[in-house]
Amino acid sequence: MVSSGGKNFARDRMEIRAARPDDALGVAQVHVRSWQVAYKGLLPADYLDSLRAEERASRYNFSAADPMAPFTLVAFDDGLIRGFATVGASTDSAARETGELMALYVDPDVWRTGIGLALIDRARRELERRGFADAMLWVLDGNIRAEAFYERDGWIRGDIHRSQRVWGIDVDEVVYTRRLDVP
Repeated sequence: MVSSGGKNFARDRMEIRAARPDDALGVAQVHVRSWQVAYKGLLPADYLDSLRAEERASRYNFSAADPMAPFTLVAFDDGLIRGFATVGASTDSAARETGELMALYVDPDVWRTGIGLALIDRARRELERRGFADAMLWVLDGNIRAEAFYERDGWIRGDIHRSQRVWGIDVDEVVYTRRLDVP
């Protein structure tokens, strides 16, 4: 068992599976809580406080039948969604032959319990299964915790930065890349 904040989680109890339509609220709750904790000090506090999982859940579609559509995995433990990862073809028009880790979030209550590691491993395998040899992801510039996590997993920080509007706010991001066939 792994201990986190006084709570114990057995990794053998955790299930990672494809997201289903009825997972939308659970995924949104993890997404919003992760943003509120991880981006504290990086994004305006009033903005983070205004985020609502119920509003975010209405934007998810986990029933897409298109095999090229983004695909979401959820980590399910003790009856709750504890994290999720979304993968697909790169959204960068210059890198269409590259897979993209579009999102990876874990509920802050269970950070450092192995859920993020299990999700990123499965996400990489899903990208390989889809035929990608290389992958990229974007990290909020200054998110040191995420940068360290991805670097430990073999991702390499690039020189490319972008600014985009996400959830109604402008964010600056930096790209990370890696080969998928390298452990």
